[in-house]
Amino acid sequence: MSTTAQRRVLLAAPRGYCAGVDRAVIAVEKALEQYGAPIYVRKQIVHNKYVVQTLEKQGAIFVDETEEVPEGSIVVFSAHGVAPSVHDEAKAGKLATIDATCPLVTKVHKEAVRFADEDYDILLVGHEGHEEVVGTMGEAPERIHLVDGPEDVANVEVRDESKVVWLSQTTLSVDETMATVGELKKRFPLLVSPPSDDICYATQNRQVVVKQIAPETDLLIVVGSKNSSNSVRLVEVGLEYGAKAAHLVDFAEELQEAWLAGVTTVSVTSGASVPEILVQGVLAWLAERGFEDVQVVRTAEETLTFSLPKELRRDLRAEAAGKL
Repeated sequence: MSTTAQRRVLLAAPRGYCAGVDRAVIAVEKALEQYGAPIYVRKQIVHNKYVVQTLEKQGAIFVDETEEVPEGSIVVFSAHGVAPSVHDEAKAGKLATIDATCPLVTKVHKEAVRFADEDYDILLVGHEGHEEVVGTMGEAPERIHLVDGPEDVANVEVRDESKVVWLSQTTLSVDETMATVGELKKRFPLLVSPPSDDICYATQNRQVVVKQIAPETDLLIVVGSKNSSNSVRLVEVGLEYGAKAAHLVDFAEELQEAWLAGVTTVSVTSGASVPEILVQGVLAWLAERGFEDVQVVRTAEETLTFSLPKELRRDLRAEAAGKL
């Protein structure tokens, strides 16, 4: 082990909660305050074990499918978005809905609908089975083709090569997405790009700072859950850009002493669905082992915020008016 004086932590900024995650989590908390428990949530509100466990303790009940929600109950749709068919299921079950879909995901849904209406074939770059992908494909299933990486490009079949557009899952690696798009453009020279970048600003910002610190990093610790796409991408980006080792952990208790052998520089970041308390737990664990020198490396400032879902805003306004 190196001497204590040489040990340091590079703490990535920005990290942790993005605006869409913050909005979704607050939506569940406000719903519990406003309407009382239980509040049902379809799928995990965000992909983070700690957040889900915390909300469960407050009275949220997480279900996999809409049909599991008792008739007449309130259900919150997760930040990842849902297909139109899910809204229909909720209506059939007489459920009151709160749609906590991230506005950046909603933007991709609207793009999919528009291009489908204009009779384009839509090539959606994303990972099969991811909730966001399932929701987006549900907007126009007869027009959307999933492209899961560059190796999948050869499998794509379209009706008219002059009317093809690409969209993407918002939480992918920028490099991974553009590699796939590059292959798509070779195959379809007239491929249309979306009017604006689909990859979430927060996903990009967290990858940019990891790219900057990775060359100096002996050990990269990414705080996040294994089902969090953007957290998994941070591990991959760190290794690709020079980190000697990288691990994804939910909690500080998962860290291993053996990872510190021969390490002088540990870099720490967290995925976009991770509360800061989990990062502080990792920093405390490192400090106990001689890594007390924490240097913040910031590559961007994030000021974006989103208003709460309209259903909640309406009822909160009505409650406030009733108290006047």
